[in-house]
Amino acid sequence: MDRIDEESQTPAPPVTFTGRKTLVAAAVAVVLIAGALLIRPARTGDDARPPEPSERAASAVGMGAPAAAVDVTALVADREKWLAAHPDDDASWAVLGSAYLERARRTADSGWFPKAEKALKRSLEVRPAEKGNFDAMTGMGALANARRDFGTARKWGELVRAQAPKRWTAYPVLVDAYTGLGDYKGAQQAMELLLEMRPGLAAYVRASQVYRDRGWREDAVVAMEHAAGAAKAPAEKAYALFRLGELSWERGDATEALRQYEGALRTDPAQAQALGGRARVLAALGRGGEAVRDYRMALGRTPVPQLARELGELLESLGRAQEARAQYDALATMAARDSGNGVDDHVVLGLYEADHGDAAAAVKRLSQEWSRHKSVQVADALGWALHQAGEDAAALEYAKKATEPGLRSADFAYHRAMIEQGLGDEEAARRHLQEAMRTNPHFSPLRGPLAKEALAAIAAPPPGGPENIRPTAPWVEPELPKAAKPTPTPDPKATPDPKATPAPTPSGR
Repeated sequence: MDRIDEESQTPAPPVTFTGRKTLVAAAVAVVLIAGALLIRPARTGDDARPPEPSERAASAVGMGAPAAAVDVTALVADREKWLAAHPDDDASWAVLGSAYLERARRTADSGWFPKAEKALKRSLEVRPAEKGNFDAMTGMGALANARRDFGTARKWGELVRAQAPKRWTAYPVLVDAYTGLGDYKGAQQAMELLLEMRPGLAAYVRASQVYRDRGWREDAVVAMEHAAGAAKAPAEKAYALFRLGELSWERGDATEALRQYEGALRTDPAQAQALGGRARVLAALGRGGEAVRDYRMALGRTPVPQLARELGELLESLGRAQEARAQYDALATMAARDSGNGVDDHVVLGLYEADHGDAAAAVKRLSQEWSRHKSVQVADALGWALHQAGEDAAALEYAKKATEPGLRSADFAYHRAMIEQGLGDEEAARRHLQEAMRTNPHFSPLRGPLAKEALAAIAAPPPGGPENIRPTAPWVEPELPKAAKPTPTPDPKATPDPKATPAPTPSGR
């Protein structure tokens, strides 16, 4: 036992490698490394170098996220060069089509839409839809949504879902399509499935939109904050901040909206939508000159009819009628350009015609739009056009369709109030004017002051209301008669004994 204990305490001799042993160990290491590479080959993500601009844009486009303008340009050049030598690469045609679509979104140049359609259709020629060309089908759906052709977008989205129910990229297309068609229940169901399958920027943006349409403002803000947190690139972050600014503006918080818009512009100076939002807020804060400057800069980057209408109305409110007319003419030119590229601008055109042009033409245009898309936006615009054309009874039905599903909009409330006033229902008009002022008192440089004037004219309720039934003296508690003590009823079965001694009074124990 002593010898064993002594040997156990003796340290083992050091291992020494001879030349032969070293060669054997090196050979074993090479074999192990080679085996590991066979089991797990090298991947793109193993490269420590940062992704190239085209790779960044391809990743963003594939995830349904905004991409930086320079990255999109690089992606377009890269895929065009590749396809010149490989014209039968269906996947690259789908990527190129989606890149064209993203460029159209960034620049608001609808001329990119036909190019996107051509590339996506070429991808489907090489690999048809029935063979599972899901990227091209999803791209076609996204393109239809961008053109506001929501019925076609729904068909593409549902086709992808039918073939591959677990493919998450179909669901952003479906949420947007159902929303544009006025199917808000379907939009919510598609959004919930998207959140289950792929929580991330695209899902949180759609969730915020669905919650907003339902009137759940706090939920909409929280979802968009999640989107900002999920953003991985400056363009994605800036877009989420812009949308947070829109939510703040819609609830009348001009200061918070300005903070979010400026945050978006600091993150991505090319975010022209945030520039237009900042112009809207500056006008509400009485900084008209700065607002005009920002509107002109935004229109220089993204010439869209809605911004031209907003600038025209701001200039009109500032007494600059000639400049306003130039913007209204530009609006018509932009809408004609968009129409030639397959874009549906009927809502903004109808609202412009109802306020500044031919109301009867607006009714005709928006009635056709309602036959295709039964969203709250179309219902509101058609109701307002009917009011401007003098058809208030019919207008009220559409105003109710716009305001009752839940979306809280100062514009919608104002339109309904004016329709109700036209019908002589001042009680309802007062209620909805108050709602408009409570939601966003600066909702329009032209209609906002008119709403305040209308509310002041009908603010007091008619005689006989609550102010005439209030007591003139303090309330005094009346004296009520005291209740008499009850007389006990004798038991007819009991026979009293005249000689009996009265029972003693209970002691209360």
